[in-house]
Amino acid sequence: MAGGALGLQLAMLQSPMPASSASLAGSPVPAARLTTVAEFPVGTFLENIAVRADGSMLVTDLREKRLWYLPAPTGDRTVQPLLLHTFDQPPFDITETERDVFYVDAATYSTTHHSHLYRVDLRRWKPGMPVPVRSLLEFPFPISSANGACAPAPNVILVADSLIGLIWRIDLSDDGAKTTARVWLRHASMLPNPFSGKLQPGINGVEYSAKTHFLYYTSTAQRLFMRVRVDPRTLEPVGDPERLAIGHQWDDFELDENAHVAYVTTHRENTIERVPLDPGGRQAVQTVVGKPFDPQLVGPSDFAWGPGGGDPGSVAFVTSDGGYTAPPPDGIVRTAKVLRADLSTP
Repeated sequence: MAGGALGLQLAMLQSPMPASSASLAGSPVPAARLTTVAEFPVGTFLENIAVRADGSMLVTDLREKRLWYLPAPTGDRTVQPLLLHTFDQPPFDITETERDVFYVDAATYSTTHHSHLYRVDLRRWKPGMPVPVRSLLEFPFPISSANGACAPAPNVILVADSLIGLIWRIDLSDDGAKTTARVWLRHASMLPNPFSGKLQPGINGVEYSAKTHFLYYTSTAQRLFMRVRVDPRTLEPVGDPERLAIGHQWDDFELDENAHVAYVTTHRENTIERVPLDPGGRQAVQTVVGKPFDPQLVGPSDFAWGPGGGDPGSVAFVTSDGGYTAPPPDGIVRTAKVLRADLSTP
């Protein structure tokens, strides 16, 4: 795309979006009660979380390149993390394609910019046993930074690439030997920091709605929350992406399709935002927690519903880095945490 056309497209994406004053005044703001589930040392960067059907969790740690297991929490007691595996690269997203079969994408995002996909099979695993981890593929581009991911089908994973500004399609094979990666969609809204010299990721979190057949994604550097239509038969994109919201350094998120909203973390802004899945801007983005600043929620990265999808809109789990990436307003970098968020609407 020519530079002038790219600049025009980015300007259109970032132009102000109207929102009706009626929706701003009439919609109640949801609230969240936060409880610490697990705590990690200062300087830990907890990136992604996957909640298993039994309530236990898997968590990736970017800085130490680790995959952690958390037992299912009970009450308000914290749990003790168990180290499952240490990767050769920082691990990002965890995607479950069938019960207890997970795929972890990893990337040397700050050095060589190579990305890989790993399979973690926990179908017969019990705490204390060795963990079967298998490397499946290296992403084709020599410069890459895999990040958020989702599975629109059991044999397909869509992976955001935050460095080159696109989404990969991974087609899985039963034995893993024929697993392939190809570009699924590239768009100007997915590019990293187009107007600044400080590196921030472009496209970051991605989630697919089987109910509406849209793929939703965040673009951190451009402060965009977007969606693109998906053909439910071929799982290929249809038409151009459209903008849903602007104005925050969005990170990862989950959909509440019953309420037609997304709950999105803002890693560097220390909030969780409730974003309507409405391109017309007829409803307002609402801060669920973080305004005023909450010292429990420092550097939130991922947001995941409870076991098996749980009850969307009710109970979720959030990872944080304690301000390691961007210290909060008080300048204090805290311990990294996994938090339980009990959501309620007045």
